[in-house]
Amino acid sequence: MSPFIARPEHGVVWITGASSGMGRALALKLAGEGYKVAVTARSHDKLLALQAEASELPGSIVVLDGDVTQAEDMEHTVAAIEYQHGAVALAVLNAGIYLPARGEDLNHEVFDRSFAVNLHGVVNCLVPAVRHMRARGYGQIAIVSSVAGYAGLPGCAAYGATKAALINMAESLNFELDRMGIHIQLVTPGYVEAPLTAKNKFAMPGILSANEAADAIAAGLKSPAFDICFPKSLVYRAKLLKLLPYSLYFRVVRYFLGSGAKRRSVDTRATPHPAE
Repeated sequence: MSPFIARPEHGVVWITGASSGMGRALALKLAGEGYKVAVTARSHDKLLALQAEASELPGSIVVLDGDVTQAEDMEHTVAAIEYQHGAVALAVLNAGIYLPARGEDLNHEVFDRSFAVNLHGVVNCLVPAVRHMRARGYGQIAIVSSVAGYAGLPGCAAYGATKAALINMAESLNFELDRMGIHIQLVTPGYVEAPLTAKNKFAMPGILSANEAADAIAAGLKSPAFDICFPKSLVYRAKLLKLLPYSLYFRVVRYFLGSGAKRRSVDTRATPHPAE
């Protein structure tokens, strides 16, 4: 049986983390294709501006404020969408943050905040979304991870760990959700122009605009593929690097980061991290 692929007539698209970056761009892209899109974030004013921008599009955008770190909030959000606007046919769980975590300055706050948003925030949305979809017998879910989840990178001890967990989670859930008629997909972007990446002081290979990323995601959502990854060249290099033995992997990464053999001489301003 072919996997379920949401179309406008099936119900609502729900996007978290939609106030900026590729979440915002994806909301406009799908509204332009005729979907009704429910957007969630903590920034009410930014969501209202997004809604206004979409006012002339074939579809529509509805605003539901919410904090993905609060499980009760997300239960209420999904219930409100279902009651007021229609079935959640597609959920794009995109909310995420990047906080550097380096060996020189390890602290609990960075890990706690990263896991609260990037991992637990996804779970808080996933649980009610799956429950409603399972009751109907169909649905589609896209979990946004990152190529930083494929292997360890300097500065990404917290961010990369959360994204690696999402990759494993999506792979594991695919076995059961498929039997329920729920099509789960994994989105693994590289560098995308956003407030997070705007602060980077280093060259970001293959960086895409938010609109380019949204186009890639929208195309992937219409396919039966499990993995929606882009840009392909960066993704394939990252996957190949992971196949190397650790002795080679660490040397290659250090070489490309320009740190060479001077392991103690780390420029903290030049730590690459793919981020949404």
